[in-house]
Formats: sequence, C-alpha cells, structure tokens
Amino acid sequence: MSIQVSPTPAEIGSGQVQNRTAYLRQLLSQRLDVPESLLASDHGRLIQDLRQQAVAQVQELAIPSGRDEEWRFTNLSPLLEIDFQAPSPEAIAPLDVDTWDIPEAATSRLVFVNGGYVESLSSRSGIPATLWTGHLAAALQDGAIAPKLQQYLAKQPNANEVFTALNTAGLSDAAVIVVPRNVTVDVPIHLLFVSTGESPTFVQPRVLIVAEANSRLTVVEDYRSTPNAVCLTNAVTEIWLEENAQVTHTRLQEEGTHAFHIGKTVVTQARSSRYMTQAISVGASLSRHNLDVFHTGEQVETVLNGLTAIAQSQIADTHSAIIYAKPYCTSRQLHKCIVGDRAHAIFNGKVYVPQSAQLTDAGQLNRTLLLSPKARVDTKPQLEIVADNVKCTHGAAVGQLQTDEVFYLRSRGINEDDARRLLVYAFAYEILDTIPLDSLKQRLSQSILAQT
Repeated sequence: MSIQVSPTPAEIGSGQVQNRTAYLRQLLSQRLDVPESLLASDHGRLIQDLRQQAVAQVQELAIPSGRDEEWRFTNLSPLLEIDFQAPSPEAIAPLDVDTWDIPEAATSRLVFVNGGYVESLSSRSGIPATLWTGHLAAALQDGAIAPKLQQYLAKQPNANEVFTALNTAGLSDAAVIVVPRNVTVDVPIHLLFVSTGESPTFVQPRVLIVAEANSRLTVVEDYRSTPNAVCLTNAVTEIWLEENAQVTHTRLQEEGTHAFHIGKTVVTQARSSRYMTQAISVGASLSRHNLDVFHTGEQVETVLNGLTAIAQSQIADTHSAIIYAKPYCTSRQLHKCIVGDRAHAIFNGKVYVPQSAQLTDAGQLNRTLLLSPKARVDTKPQLEIVADNVKCTHGAAVGQLQTDEVFYLRSRGINEDDARRLLVYAFAYEILDTIPLDSLKQRLSQSILAQT
C-alpha cells in the first residue's frame, strides 16, 4: 500500500522538454480540417478564428511534465511513446452503439464517433421541440443559435490550458445544447462519444451546453471506446448556467484499457443557479479530468460528486477547482476512490474564496479505499480563503477494508469474496445513489463489483 502526499517531482532533462514540445506539435498537426459544412455558413469565420487563435497558443506550450505543479503526480510519458494519428472516416463503420444504450434516454441520444456527429446512430424522436440540440454545423446554420456560439463557444476561463487549447485548435464538430429561458426538459439527454480505430487514434470531442434563465436540464456525457482501440481522447465541455438555471450532469468515462483520456469540464454559474454533477471514471489506462467551476453571482449552489474505481495498472487523476466570487454561495464536494492491484489514483481539489465572497459555505471531502498493498493514492484537498466570514471545511481519508467487517459478514454465511464486494459496493453507493437514472446506477454497480 502506498500513500503519498508530497513526492519529489521527477527530474526532467531539457531534451525531454524539447521532446514534449515536439510531440505537442505533432498532435497539433493531426487536427482535422475545417469541414465544408462549417465554412458554408455565414458564421463559419467564427470557427476559423477560434482555431487560429488556439493554434498560436499551442505553439507556445508543451506536454506537461512532473515539473508542472498541476501535473506532478501524473506521468504522461506513456503518451510520448505512441504515434497517434487523426481518425480516418472508414473507421466508424460498422459500429453497434446499442450496447451502451440508456433506457431512460433511448429516444434522446446524440452519438459522436471519433468526435464527429453521426445522425444514423442517433435517436432524437424523444427530444422536446422546445430544446435545441444538435451538432456544430447545424448550430452555425441556425439564425437563432449561431449568435449564442459567438457568445459562449470557447469563452470559458482557462481556455489557454494546453489540452483545452489543443482541442480548440482542432475544433471541427461539437455537441450543442441550448435550453431556452423558462424551459424544463423532462427527458435526459444522452451524449455518447465513441472512440474507435485499428491504429492509434487521436480524437477531440467537444460539448457546449447553455442553460438560459430559469431552465432545467439533465444530461449524461458518456465516453466509450471499442474493444482493443488504442486512442487518445482529448475532450472539452463548456457549461453555462444563467440566472436560476439548474443542470444535472452525469459524466461517465468507461473507455477501454488501451485508451488515454484527457477531459476538461468548465462550468460558469450565474446568480441563484444550481449545478450538480456525478463524475465517474472507471476506464482508460491513463485518465485525467479537470473540473473547474466559476461562480459569477450570489446564492449559487454547486454539488460535485465523483467516483474513481480503477484496478490493474490504471492511473486516474481528478483535478477540481471551485472559484467563488460573490457572497451567499454554497458548494459540497465528495470524491471517492476505489483503488485495486497496482493502480494509482490522484485527487486534487481547490476551493478559492476571495474577500468578495463573504458568507460562503463550502465543504470538500476525499475518501479512498485501497484494496491492495501496491495500490496508491495521492490526495491534496486545498482551501484558499481570503474572506473572514465563511464556513469552509475540507479533509481526506484513506483506508482499507476492515477485517472485522469482513468477519462479521462471513459469520452471517457470506463467503469472503462476496463480503469484500458487498463492502466495496457500500463504499461506492453514496456516490452512485446521486445518479438520477436508475439504469446507470445498476450498470455502474455491476461494473464496480466486477473490478473487486
């Protein structure tokens, strides 16, 4: 068992820094061309401008190393050993996505394969007409939606972070959801992103969600890969909540064991809005999810629930930040990690409370269950408080299955393996129970039990 809080960063020579710069340039060269469908619209210039600005940013950056504080626990060196290429169109067929169907969203599903929208695999008959959903080209050609792209797309803070800029530099398609003012959407929207290909493939999914004032939306963002697919998924999701809007967001990352996943979610909340997420990471050989939430109004509520369940030699990194700006706001964060075999989990959560955010109420907790002597976790909850009239707590706890608890269950006739699985499931249930869709709860429960 290994628990490390402040390891010494790895020494990286200047030659490796150059390699990381060259490797990033190589990834940049793999960006897809701008489709003709985007250039055909009156607003096509918007996409070209965003891409060009991002290219300039990426050319000043490099793949992060252990010398970068935000990446000190996550070794990206395995990426540099693989020559990822842009996906080829023929790689998307044939593909059966029904195995990943969510019954509650069977007729409200948008499917993107290798980052591009596929109408034939999507099912949209259950999506209310009051809600705008679609992909980037359609949004640009809609006179009511295109101005919102101008206002919101690639406008979130921290857009110059290396992988976010790389995604924008290659922007060629995106899932777009706009919930109009005063509209409540009763059906969940399922955004399914599938990575596939016979050779190492580099894909860059993108999501833009705008919840206008007094609107309500439930969305499931779901990342998959086909068996044995070697892929690098670099995903970016932007979510905007206007005044009194509410978004429930479930993010699932269940890519295959040969996948690499880098994900960025940025949320901006206006006055009296409520954002609740369940971020579940169980797949990929190496994954990283950055989750940044920015408060721009008073009386904002944020609930971040997360679960990492990994085994074998998987690495899963969760970095979150909640940035307060106004008074009377609250946040609750609970992130749990279940780590088996030689796997390595990382959690880093920041809560920043400036002087202007008086009467903030913030709570943050990371709990980890280590199932193996060689399992490892690095955890670093952080509070940065400048305001003087706040209520803020944070903490971290690391443990393993208790022998007396296993013994108690065995004394009731349960064999040891089932007793261990039952205890692990009980540990995860606190997060799984917050997922709003019963079918997802059941499926994830089975997935987690299978790992233990």
